[in-house]
Amino acid sequence: MRNARLHDARHTAATVLLLLGVPERAVMNFMGWSNSAMAKQYQHVTAVLRGNIATRLNGFLWNDD
Repeated sequence: MRNARLHDARHTAATVLLLLGVPERAVMNFMGWSNSAMAKQYQHVTAVLRGNIATRLNGFLWNDD
């Protein structure tokens, strides 16, 4: 395992907030960012998030109701 830096924890926290579905404005406030460009830099779209998006989209497009 590599040594982690405090800065790495900011990326992790921002990504977890994305996974939790926290609104961007709330994330910006919590992380102390003044513009959304920071969210793009710190939040990383993971395979789990892509899978969740695909599942939701599938349900929306092919709903049996």
